[in-house]
Amino acid sequence: MDKTTLQNIISDLDAGRTPVLPIEEFPCFSPAALEGNEHVDPTYLQVIAEGLTAADIPVFERALRAMNEGDLAWIGFKVVYDAAEACRNTDNEVTKKYGDVGSADGEPLVFFCNDAKEIVASRAYSDRDKFQMKDATRGPSMHNEQFEGLTWLSVPLFDAVRVWLLGASDAASEVAALAAHVGFEVTAVDYDPAYLNEGRFPDARRILLEGGNFDGLADLACAPEDYVCVLTRGHMFDPEGCVWATRHGAHYVGMMGCKGKNDTVHDLVLAKGATEQDWERVKRPIGLKFGAKTPAELAIAIVAELVDVRYRQRYSAEARAKHEASLGRE
Repeated sequence: MDKTTLQNIISDLDAGRTPVLPIEEFPCFSPAALEGNEHVDPTYLQVIAEGLTAADIPVFERALRAMNEGDLAWIGFKVVYDAAEACRNTDNEVTKKYGDVGSADGEPLVFFCNDAKEIVASRAYSDRDKFQMKDATRGPSMHNEQFEGLTWLSVPLFDAVRVWLLGASDAASEVAALAAHVGFEVTAVDYDPAYLNEGRFPDARRILLEGGNFDGLADLACAPEDYVCVLTRGHMFDPEGCVWATRHGAHYVGMMGCKGKNDTVHDLVLAKGATEQDWERVKRPIGLKFGAKTPAELAIAIVAELVDVRYRQRYSAEARAKHEASLGRE
């Protein structure tokens, strides 16, 4: 999300104009995001825009402040496709009861919600609405299909974590697809276009190195908050990948391989100027332990670990413990 977009929306609403909501800034309304959704299509974003008034300014002001403060926050959308059904409530025997009131009204709504469950909206909302609005902090996708007549979409107000895939191996290709699916920004690096191409990495930024090796990696830089997965084909350039990632202080570095290979890489990494402390920062083997062997299975193990690292990076131990307790996992 570009802060300028929020500022322009606020200015337009303050002047009584219908604001422009660029689909690039609200990708939850993109054709790709809504593919297969029988109730919503990208034109609904214009419906949202035309329904906004000056009363909605606090929503976008709070969103702008959240971005300035680095808050985990979202702009959410109530999307109504059947007003009567949206307002009708249907309780069941399993989940929480909401009584006779469904959604507070049958109109679309834009709202702000952060991970502390603070909600800003221009109109009153029902308890059931609140339950689904808070789901914006989880996608939303956990309960947006629970009730008829409406659904919920959202866009984050914080940057996605970037994952670097060093090597265009089969496992890396599988990791790229799954990592993008769960909200990571993926960059894949290799020197061979036969492996690093749009067909194998359609959702990733692709950086093709010259020279038939990874020497060009030295001209690139990752940020301290980035994650690096060392997955070079045949492990030939794993040492260069580990040295590069640790030298740039990446938040997470993981490398695929067995103990024997890793012992060899250890010596090569130290010979290239890394320290034992650098080496100890490399998670090896990469991924959670559950018997994964095929490239697709390894991708599940790797991305599951990345999700866990992201979770621990974003949330305090206290917040994680509270979440686990709410799930019945002590």
